[in-house]
Amino acid sequence: MPVYNKLVRDLIPQIIEAGGKTCSIRVLEQGEHLEEIKAKMQEEALEFLEAVSPKEAIEELADMLELVHAALQMYGVSYEQLEQLRIQKKMQRGGFSKGIYLVEVKE
Repeated sequence: MPVYNKLVRDLIPQIIEAGGKTCSIRVLEQGEHLEEIKAKMQEEALEFLEAVSPKEAIEELADMLELVHAALQMYGVSYEQLEQLRIQKKMQRGGFSKGIYLVEVKE
């Protein structure tokens, strides 16, 4: 029996059981949950990096966005507040859409 020891989406246990298998789970405490969200975000970022098709890449981005929503809930921050911060930072420092790649800065 494979051992995963990782954060999964909320409906995964039901999906496993609907497939005729059994699984064991535990509900994480808040601090541990946040740490596992961070670890899962790294996992999803690596999967995004390794995606070969646009469809795969978009699916990984959707997973990362779901993790962002979970983290925001844990911090007590709304998605709208995050979006306001994103816009503020974009106005102050720009976005990432132009593909500007900093090579070096000389004193």
